[in-house]
Amino acid sequence: MAKLLDKLFELFKYLKNSVMMNEKENIQEENLEQNETNQEQETAPAEELSQEEILSNQLAEANDKFARLFAEFDNYKKRTSKERVELIQTAGQAVISKLLTVLDDFDRALNAMATAQDITPVKEGIELVNNKFRKILENEGLKEMNVVGEVFDADFQEAITAIPAPSDDMKNKVIDVVEKGYTLNDKVIRYAKVVIGK
Repeated sequence: MAKLLDKLFELFKYLKNSVMMNEKENIQEENLEQNETNQEQETAPAEELSQEEILSNQLAEANDKFARLFAEFDNYKKRTSKERVELIQTAGQAVISKLLTVLDDFDRALNAMATAQDITPVKEGIELVNNKFRKILENEGLKEMNVVGEVFDADFQEAITAIPAPSDDMKNKVIDVVEKGYTLNDKVIRYAKVVIGK
């Protein structure tokens, strides 16, 4: 009886293995058939589409890409213009922050002038504030043009009037400065208004 059970058990294993092998083969065949069907379906629409439909699809894709690029560029322009406005609005903030100490010094000088009996310390205080103010501006790149006695240069000076030169060597040279000129980082921000000799 034990032998019979062993034989039945072996037969059952064999049948089970056979069924599993058949199922695997069926699954593989189904997968192959489905892949072939998918490939046929993918190629079939391409064959069925006319040349006009293909070109219209390509045109639609190109128009979509163009619209997206245009929108991105428009957003870029808006963002950069907004950043530029913010930069312009806050550009002077660092310099003005440095000048606040000078403003405080001027307030103290004005208060001291109101009660001052002796004018000499007030003059010295004003000179100190003036020197501090000029030093801050120089550190920011501002330079005063010293043009008295130099040959007139229209790139840096603006002639207000011409007067007879006191000597021959002062002809076409700056005799007097009506309004000082300034450069900021070697760029003229205000031309010197001068009187020249003729």
